[in-house]
Amino acid sequence: QVQVVESGGGLVQPGGSLRLSCAASGVTFSNYVMSWYRQAPGKERELVARIGRAGRTNSGASAKGRFTISRDDAKNTAYLQMNSLKAEDTAVYYCNADQYGLGRDLYWGQGTQVTVSS
Repeated sequence: QVQVVESGGGLVQPGGSLRLSCAASGVTFSNYVMSWYRQAPGKERELVARIGRAGRTNSGASAKGRFTISRDDAKNTAYLQMNSLKAEDTAVYYCNADQYGLGRDLYWGQGTQVTVSS
């Protein structure tokens, strides 16, 4: 059984930081491209950041300069370090695991809520 579980969300003040974690089980983690997406109410789900099997990364415009994606294959976990948070970052953040990055075998977590508010 494949499971993808996000954690680390919560309430943070503008300018603050959070680190989200995405733990995957039931997969050969090193074979998966890992991504973070987010979706705010009434908005389309958007890519936040992605990290490939060899550690190559890309990110959406909103994340550049503020968010960093990383992975620890020994722990079967991907991370999203979020700094300089803004109110507009408020959303449910979802983790996606994509086997070989082919868009064929994909697994989603349940999401974790991030709320940025003073």
